[in-house]
Amino acid sequence: MNSKEKVGGASGVSNIVDEQDELNKALGEFRLSVHAWSEAAYCRTRTAVVSSPRRVWRLATGWALACVLVAGGASAGVWEHHQRQQEMRITAARAAVQQRQAAQEREQQARQEKEDLLTKDDLLAKVDKDVSREVPAAMEPLGQLMAEDEAQ
Repeated sequence: MNSKEKVGGASGVSNIVDEQDELNKALGEFRLSVHAWSEAAYCRTRTAVVSSPRRVWRLATGWALACVLVAGGASAGVWEHHQRQQEMRITAARAAVQQRQAAQEREQQARQEKEDLLTKDDLLAKVDKDVSREVPAAMEPLGQLMAEDEAQ
């Protein structure tokens, strides 16, 4: 090795030492600034965040209102279903009553027609009896005798 290398080598070592000194100095200043910032952050006045009772009550009120709305919606649906069933039962009962009344009217009409027919038959039989005489009134006693003979 020659002398220039030794001199350059020595100056290279001194450069490294100088750079290390500058790095240590920069790191030391950084450390001091971090400590200063931390101390300032710890020493400043702080306000504690406390959940206010209003917020708790507001949250509880919100949940309660939501529950009431859900219960109201469900009960309205149940009520509507119940009302529809009641209407269907009433409609069915009315239809049954109408059918019974119609059947009774038909039965009564049939009875009336039967009675009318019997009445007409009786009336016709009476008229036939009154109008149709086999013998004149003067000869009626003889006609009765003949009826007795036929009966024997």
